[in-house]
Amino acid sequence: MSDTAQQPFRPLLAVLGWVFPGLGQWFAGARLRGVFAAVGVLGLFFSGLLVGGLDCVDSEEDRLWYIGQLGAGPLVIVADVANTQLLKSGRAAPLISAAAPYGTAVNPADLPKFSSFKGLAHSNEFGTLLVFLAGLMNLVVLLDAGIRTSERPTRRGSDAGVRA
Repeated sequence: MSDTAQQPFRPLLAVLGWVFPGLGQWFAGARLRGVFAAVGVLGLFFSGLLVGGLDCVDSEEDRLWYIGQLGAGPLVIVADVANTQLLKSGRAAPLISAAAPYGTAVNPADLPKFSSFKGLAHSNEFGTLLVFLAGLMNLVVLLDAGIRTSERPTRRGSDAGVRA
């Protein structure tokens, strides 16, 4: 039986892994694994923001996607707050009215307003998906952190030159 099967689950390391991807492995002693986990999760997260824009993290319009994205940690909450405070409020760019349905007489003031930076079409969908995948990947990483044992090399005695 391996050490991993005998090791109890340590929720503190899993929580650390949620706060910052790879931090749970780092504190468990698997530092290189923690660095790789952080690069992978954060790479997916920032690639999603780069492709889909800040609007790809939206707790109001894309609630189900947002729940999965939360697995990537507090950075998702920061991105959602930035989306709400900058784009949806009109502070980053003026808001524009939605188009009225064809053939209807609607007062333009009654139409919903959207940011002129709103992500549209496939690029926003791909960005949403990449941030979602970062959240799912980090869930696996933090579960791994909860059961991770130290990977520090052990010192060998006089048999250091002997190969198995």
